[in-house]
Amino acid sequence: MKIFRQVIIVIFLLASYFSFSQDSTNNVKAINKIDSLNQAGYVVFMEDTLFQIKYGLGPFSAEDRAQSIEKKLKDITGEFEFSTDSISTFQHSGLSLIQYKKTIIMSISDEDAMIENTTRKYLAENYKEIIQATLKDKVENISFKNWLVNIGLTLLTLVGLIVIFYLIKRLFKWINVKLNNYDKKLKRKRKSLYRYLVPRGPDNFFIFLANIVKYILYLLILFLYLPLLFSFMPWTRGIVQGFYKYISEPIMYIVHGLIDFLPDLFFIIVILVVARYVVRILSVISEEYENDNITIKGFHKDWAKPTLNMLKLIVYAFALIFMFPHIPGSDSAAFQGVSIFFGVLLSLGSTSAISNVIAGVVITYMRPFQLGDRVRVGDTVGDVMEKSLLVTKIKTLKNEYVTIPNATIINTHLWNYSQNAKELGLILHTSVTIGYDIPWDTVNKLLLRAARKTTLVQKDPKPFVLQKSLDDYYVNYEINVYTKQSKKMALIYSELHKNILEAFNEAGIEILSPQYNAVRDGNPSTIPGESSVDNRNPVDKVIDKVTGKNNISEPESKPKTK
Repeated sequence: MKIFRQVIIVIFLLASYFSFSQDSTNNVKAINKIDSLNQAGYVVFMEDTLFQIKYGLGPFSAEDRAQSIEKKLKDITGEFEFSTDSISTFQHSGLSLIQYKKTIIMSISDEDAMIENTTRKYLAENYKEIIQATLKDKVENISFKNWLVNIGLTLLTLVGLIVIFYLIKRLFKWINVKLNNYDKKLKRKRKSLYRYLVPRGPDNFFIFLANIVKYILYLLILFLYLPLLFSFMPWTRGIVQGFYKYISEPIMYIVHGLIDFLPDLFFIIVILVVARYVVRILSVISEEYENDNITIKGFHKDWAKPTLNMLKLIVYAFALIFMFPHIPGSDSAAFQGVSIFFGVLLSLGSTSAISNVIAGVVITYMRPFQLGDRVRVGDTVGDVMEKSLLVTKIKTLKNEYVTIPNATIINTHLWNYSQNAKELGLILHTSVTIGYDIPWDTVNKLLLRAARKTTLVQKDPKPFVLQKSLDDYYVNYEINVYTKQSKKMALIYSELHKNILEAFNEAGIEILSPQYNAVRDGNPSTIPGESSVDNRNPVDKVIDKVTGKNNISEPESKPKTK
């Protein structure tokens, strides 16, 4: 039994030995494999090699890891309030991490520890102590003299910037004097075109341009000088870098956007060229039609220009539709939202405008009037001076300009006095009311005599009289005359009325107002020039005659002359 125990112990020892030997052999093979696959990287800080990285991590090689650690050390040592006590280690996801405050300096894996033949935690602590010692020796012991040197360089650089600005100011002051003299010299020349080409203003135009160049130069120098000015102090380096980053990102975005937009820009240019070429052809056709070089049966010459305008609108609308997909950002939700918003505003706010445009198109092709025609729209009488798709402008008889929306013209009556005046003649008419005691043929003769005496009235066709109505107290006569001078209607009416008054007054016939009762028992006549009738009471006449008083109706006796 004792011998059996000894045999078992021997077998166990032999198995343990062979197992340990195999594990050692595997570890050595793994280390040799790691060494053969990676090229070592050295972490160097301020010309001092801290340690060696022998294994890559993920996509980063050993050299990449070493360079990253060097960069992190330079960044954290540039802080104004740097302290080595803020360096610590912690474990995360199978890695040992060394960090300064919230900045991770480096990470250590199990393979790094295996190569160094130690544990990962011990290796991390060892690297932390090396980093702390190095930074304490290299950074915390920097003398106050270095800070003074950096401050001095910053101030010197600032003085240099001020000197540069001062020299630029003096330079442009000298340039402004020369430009001012040159401007005066040009203005003294009578044949110089300068005073006609340069915009007028209180200042010299050349000096104005020189000031613009000066301020642009200021900005350019400041933009290029800032990196040097803030490069000496550690805590100011990030300010300029962040500033240039904020500027460079939108600029690069715009540049890349313009580069990507070039193919679409080519399409837009082609569409615009084709649209303008089509519009140019239509303009030539319209011009030729207005000059009677081209004729189309049933198509009036005054339709050419409005038709051209509508065709232009259609062509450019189709061009915009074709260009829209090539506009930058046209497929974005913001662009589409803005388009819908403006479309709603246009549809809600342009209802009356659209109705006026449609009315303008209808007026154009109905041709109820032309430019220069004498028309009446409602209570407005005047000459048409301008017509467009939205409004029509009329100049009244009192030289007043009245703007009437086209929709109003479509929805009301319109009188055109000029359309048939030149061919058939315009019939002007006015009415008078004469009592039944006057024969109608006498009234007709007097009215025709007054019409023939009126100038600008046509002799052929002849004027004529109409008995329009037989009212209770009078007959309504209407005199009608022909004229081709539609724009002198007011003058013709005035002269016709004057001649009627003169004709009836000469004939001793009264033109009485409606429902006027004429009692001929001594009432005075309404005809100018006739003597007044003595309408006193007969008793008063006898008393005045006895007393020797003069009759108030008789004129005073003229003084006797020798």
